[in-house]
Amino acid sequence: MSAPGGAAKPLKIVARVHAAPPEHNAGAEHMLISMLRPLVERGHDVSVWLSRYGKASKEYDYRGIKVVPLASRLDFPSAVRRADVLLAHLETVPSTASLARGYGKPLIVVCHNTHRPTFRDAAVGGTALAVYNSQWMEREAEMFFAEYPKSTRPERSLIVRPPVFADEYVTKPGKAVTLINCNPEKGGKVLESLARRMPDQRFLAVRGAYGEQILPDLPNVEIVEHVDGQGMRDCVYARTRVLLMPSSYESWGRAGVEALASGIPVLAHPTPGLCESLGDAGVFVDRADVDGYEAVLRKLATPAEYRLASKRAKARSAELDPSADLAAWCQAVEALPG
Repeated sequence: MSAPGGAAKPLKIVARVHAAPPEHNAGAEHMLISMLRPLVERGHDVSVWLSRYGKASKEYDYRGIKVVPLASRLDFPSAVRRADVLLAHLETVPSTASLARGYGKPLIVVCHNTHRPTFRDAAVGGTALAVYNSQWMEREAEMFFAEYPKSTRPERSLIVRPPVFADEYVTKPGKAVTLINCNPEKGGKVLESLARRMPDQRFLAVRGAYGEQILPDLPNVEIVEHVDGQGMRDCVYARTRVLLMPSSYESWGRAGVEALASGIPVLAHPTPGLCESLGDAGVFVDRADVDGYEAVLRKLATPAEYRLASKRAKARSAELDPSADLAAWCQAVEALPG
């Protein structure tokens, strides 16, 4: 029997994560779901097991992925024993790595940032595949792993840029200047300063999944409550003319790529990740330069300038088609058991 896409047989793939959509919506979680969806389409049995208590008390389906809440009180070690492949990211890597070693299962570690704990957890030995979300992250990982014995490093690595299926996000841009996740590190204070400086401009402040939220009580700022990924097109991007990303750190910047699909210009702080993801479409201003942000927004109010920026955004979106990355990802997963 062969699975769709060329795998020798359907695999049982078990992921262990701390939280998942629709309750928890952040870039890491939506990247993971976007990576698991094509594995399901190729005929594999994929389940996501949560390590924290949340609102859900029963199993549920999200974009074709079975999600098992901790409150279901099901036996995760039994799922590990039946699995062909384990997957973990962020805080669940150490405990999942221990189970993978104990049961002799190949482990995939998805790395979402370049912080030392991320690479350290992937270097405990037994990581069959490390996935990085960008070229700059891969370079950072290589420098980090040079300090570790070869026997503890991941056996193989792969770059999978956070997959954004453009047709699921494309819409006609709206009129607002938008910030998604209004914590200080993402630029909540920048949004507030700009809203005070530009009282005639409409702003959207979208509550994020984590961190203290700076949500200005101003007449030109509308607060948008935490939005599930499936609602971003209609609730956020259809109302957005320019997306702000004055983040102190972004290893990639999924929201920016989602906005590009609709030709929405992205005004961002030049982190290495945002420079790589946005490419020539990004409009980069240091996050400390609020005057610069205001000047760019006023320039983008000019129709000719906006059309040019929008054209670049759509072109970059096309360049980031995830098909090739996802094909390589599925093949890498299917090659692990044996």
